Amino acid sequence: MYRTHTCGELTAKNIDHVVTLSGWIQKMRKLGGMTFIDIRDRYGITQLVFDEAQNPELCRKADELGREFVIKVTGKIIERSNKNKKIPTGDIEILVSELLVLSKSEIPPFTIEEETDGGDELRMKYRYLDLRRNPVKRNIELRHRMAREVRNYLDLLQFVEIETPVLIKSTPEGARDFVVPSRMNQGEFYALPQSPQVFKQLLMISGFDRYYQIVKCFRDEDLRADRQPEFTQIDCEMSFVGQDDVLAIFEEMTKHLFKQVKDIQLNHNFPKISYEQAMHEYGTDKPDIRFEMKINELTDIAKGKDFNVFNNAEYIGAICACGCAEYSRKQLDALTKFVQKPQIGAKGLVYIKLNEDGSIKSSINKFYTSYELQKWAEILNAQKGDLILILAGEKENTLNALSELRLEMGERLGLRNKNRFTPLWIVDFPLLEWDEETGRFYAMHHPFTMPKKEDMHLLDTEPAKVRANAYDLVINGIEIGGGSLRIYDTDMQKNMFKYLGFTQAEADEQFGFLMDAFKYGAPPHGGIALGFDRLVSLFAGLDSIRDVIAFPKNNSGRDVMIDSPSAVSEEQLKELNLKVIYNPKPNKI
Repeated sequence: MYRTHTCGELTAKNIDHVVTLSGWIQKMRKLGGMTFIDIRDRYGITQLVFDEAQNPELCRKADELGREFVIKVTGKIIERSNKNKKIPTGDIEILVSELLVLSKSEIPPFTIEEETDGGDELRMKYRYLDLRRNPVKRNIELRHRMAREVRNYLDLLQFVEIETPVLIKSTPEGARDFVVPSRMNQGEFYALPQSPQVFKQLLMISGFDRYYQIVKCFRDEDLRADRQPEFTQIDCEMSFVGQDDVLAIFEEMTKHLFKQVKDIQLNHNFPKISYEQAMHEYGTDKPDIRFEMKINELTDIAKGKDFNVFNNAEYIGAICACGCAEYSRKQLDALTKFVQKPQIGAKGLVYIKLNEDGSIKSSINKFYTSYELQKWAEILNAQKGDLILILAGEKENTLNALSELRLEMGERLGLRNKNRFTPLWIVDFPLLEWDEETGRFYAMHHPFTMPKKEDMHLLDTEPAKVRANAYDLVINGIEIGGGSLRIYDTDMQKNMFKYLGFTQAEADEQFGFLMDAFKYGAPPHGGIALGFDRLVSLFAGLDSIRDVIAFPKNNSGRDVMIDSPSAVSEEQLKELNLKVIYNPKPNKI
């Protein structure tokens, strides 16, 4: 056999046993007539010792080994003289009597240790080597544990795990689809699912009243730290439920994961904040409530003086950074540059310092009296020693900039502790959102979301005011997942397609199968989809989801390890009746 034990399980109680281990060489050290080698597998590290006095030939063979060689050794477990308390096997070592090289290795392109000298692109190119590193390995094992706990929890509640198709019909709503040409149906294409939405609704019509799936989904969209072109959802649907039923079950599942995986007990009910309140107080529908620093509007009180920046603004808002009145000019300039970044887009930053001696210093002192500025401070509940930061401009953009500024100040003040978790629900989303470019409404979530019953009368007159039975789970400023109650009535679904600008023919072509299914008795139903990659990265304390995915893509959507996407042969294109037309790249100036 290749091993009697793993490299992470032997302790002092095994002393004098003869064992066989197999694994990779982590490190080698030569000290006089002794050679020490750390052998590593998935489970840990064990120190091997080769004694030249006892077996010079074996010691010579050991000297010819190198890092990442795969070896098999047999030997006697002895007590280690210089114990290593940092590892479970640190009290023992193996005096090797037999050595077999199973596989040689070239010198790795980066150091395969806790801390590595490899950059992101290099580590992604050799991802199979990066996965040997403990930090990445722990992330993958964490992902496994969380998937197991999700299944355990849902299984106890009689959910059934059902797989849905990967090759489906392209739909016009949402992000861009990845499309797959069909050889057997020339000129036609499948799409990869952005979610199993219509299939889980069909499962409810089928009578499977509690469905779930840990499922791959695909979106062809621009990437960032918490996005990948293929990602994993915990996808769930239930029949005969209202919104509170869905929230209760998945709030408890979230608590279950925190307790079982991180040993964190969340005893309180998650707060519920309306979309409107979240936007008003935090400037975002995914607020980080680990700290206060809420946004306060100053539009009415700040206008009417000679300061045109405010007078010409649609919206004026402010946050209060406690204890920051001592910020220097250099620090304030840095904050101004931060909000002026293109992705944030503020034109400038106004500040008010409430000094400890009671004086008020501001960048707009010549336009407003200290008495007037003190009134603003009262609105923000600001005290001596605090710093008020103000932005003005178009409302939506300014709220977004204030949200980013709030997070930046929270980071600077150490208020975003990754070991503290503050979940909440965002509810009462708008059903529709207007797009100026196309001149029509789009579904804020998807076309199957149930409107609030009390807002139904507004659909024909003021559709922008209609709220949805939709909800998002947010933890530490990260949107972990979202869902809604679904439309299950044929006439209501037809009307929804009409409000979204579908012709009858377009609706029938895209979703006729679902409309047909509604004719045969559809139960009230609703569900949620949680971003599994985001949830795992949150538990791992990471800012990016890449390191909780075994083989991720880079920011350009490429797998640099296997060099994908790549061109296909002319023969394949011919079989598919496809021709590739290359657009010339624009000249660089």
